[in-house]
Amino acid sequence: MPEGDAEPSAVDPAALRRENEERGLARADLAADPVTQFHRWFDDAVASGLYQPEGMVIASASSVGEPSARMVLLRGVDDRGFTFFTNYESRKGHELDENPVAAALFAWHTIGRQIRITGPVARIDAGESDAYFASRPRGSQLSAWASPQSAVVDDRAALDARRVEQEARWGDGPIERPPFWGGYRLEPREVELWQGRANRFHDRFRYRRAGSGWILERLAP
Repeated sequence: MPEGDAEPSAVDPAALRRENEERGLARADLAADPVTQFHRWFDDAVASGLYQPEGMVIASASSVGEPSARMVLLRGVDDRGFTFFTNYESRKGHELDENPVAAALFAWHTIGRQIRITGPVARIDAGESDAYFASRPRGSQLSAWASPQSAVVDDRAALDARRVEQEARWGDGPIERPPFWGGYRLEPREVELWQGRANRFHDRFRYRRAGSGWILERLAP
C-alpha cells in the first residue's frame, strides 16, 4: 500500500452504497476468515475512488487505561495482522509499548461500511521497518528524523530548522531509518463488519478468534 492517493474511481460510491443498503449483508456473503474479507471490502473502497481508504483510526490506552485515538495509514495486511508505522517515542508509541493492545477502525461512510479490529500489538522486526522506510519518499524520510513526534515545540520555525538540519546532515546520500521509528502489527482477535441499512437497522457480523480458526456471529445493530 504505497503512500499517495487511491486509484481513480471505477465504481460509483453512491451507487455501491445504495446497493449495499438494499441488498444487505448475509453470512453467505462473507469469507471464512476476516483477512480475506478485509481485502474484499478494501478493494471495493479503492475501486470506489475513496480518498486514502487505507486511513484508519488507531485507539490505544496508557498503562492506567487512559485512551487516545488518532488517524494513521495502513501499510500492510496479511495473515499475521495489520501493519502501520510511527515514531516509537510518540504518545501512541509509548502507549502501545506500555499496554500492547489496540483497536483499529476503518470508516468508509461514502460506501456505507465500517470495519473494527481489536487485538494485541507488537513491534515488527527491524528488517521489515528498514525495508519500508527505504521505500518512502525522501521528504517523508527527512520528516521522520526532524519531528520529535508528540513533543512540545516552541513554534513552526523550530520544526523547520530541524528539517533544514536533517537535509544538511544527509545531503544527497541514502537516509537511514531512525532508531526511534518503525512499524507495529495489530494481530486481529476480533474483527467486526458493519454495513449500513435503512432506518438504522444495520447489518453487523463479528469474527472471533477460536484456536486456529474463527467464529462468525451476527450482532444486533
